Amino acid sequence: MVIRSIARAKINLVLNVLGKRPDGYHEVETVMQSVALHDRLEFSPGTGGIKLSVAGGDIPPGKENLVYRAAELVRTQTGIRQGVNVLIKKAIPVAAGLGGGSADAAATLVALNKMWQTGYSLSELMRLGEQLGADVPFCLLGGTALAGGKGEQLEPLPSCPGLGLVLVKPPIGVSTAEVYRAFRPELVEKKPDCRAMVKNLKEGNIAGIVENLANALEPVTMKMHPQIAVIKKKLLAAGALGALMSGSGPTVFGLARDPEAARAIAARYDKTYEQVLVTGTCNRGTQIE
Repeated sequence: MVIRSIARAKINLVLNVLGKRPDGYHEVETVMQSVALHDRLEFSPGTGGIKLSVAGGDIPPGKENLVYRAAELVRTQTGIRQGVNVLIKKAIPVAAGLGGGSADAAATLVALNKMWQTGYSLSELMRLGEQLGADVPFCLLGGTALAGGKGEQLEPLPSCPGLGLVLVKPPIGVSTAEVYRAFRPELVEKKPDCRAMVKNLKEGNIAGIVENLANALEPVTMKMHPQIAVIKKKLLAAGALGALMSGSGPTVFGLARDPEAARAIAARYDKTYEQVLVTGTCNRGTQIE
């Protein structure tokens, strides 16, 4: 039996950092949004533990991979000793602020829950996901959500309007831990307002969504990598309604009214060395194909 799952990327429409927690993590408040761009994973029974192979992305196929850790977590929690072979077909850029690793881990939890008939509910899978990373519970839930705590406390929101997205990633990777270590509240010029974003999402107010795009980590990553500011300007010049760095970066997304408008923006974008992808918002997260 082969199980195929879809692991969708995410963006942060708003991201605020509220301070450092006693456990070393930062307290955040963010509005997260699933996008149509996705990795595909294939799971088949194996005999020799957990074996990973990767196509289309430069990520480690060993124990440091979140997919491996997710599979091992299920085995540890359930006592299951069955092996599994996993093929990860990457389409989400790596180390990009788009949650690709977290999405793959979420897809692994869902697929193995089915393959090994472990009977976990979505909420139980989300609690498992917290042990793997702050974004994993959202990748399991999908759609649009307000997130607090480390990012694991989720409040589902009404679906975002079907917006087009142009994702632009420079050829650099960013360490999330390094960005958080360098964060200083005084660097934030535009204070993120999650409540205003939630209000505009509930009203389907695209202009309000655009107006309230804000990311407290953007100035930090931008200071390390000034090309992020250049990418934002180029997206706006190409016709994006608004532009913002996602997560800890370095990917910047440009919003468009629909996917057709996003394709037009991507065609006009003054591309030099960046990776440019066209996608759109999506009201679903991880799912079995």
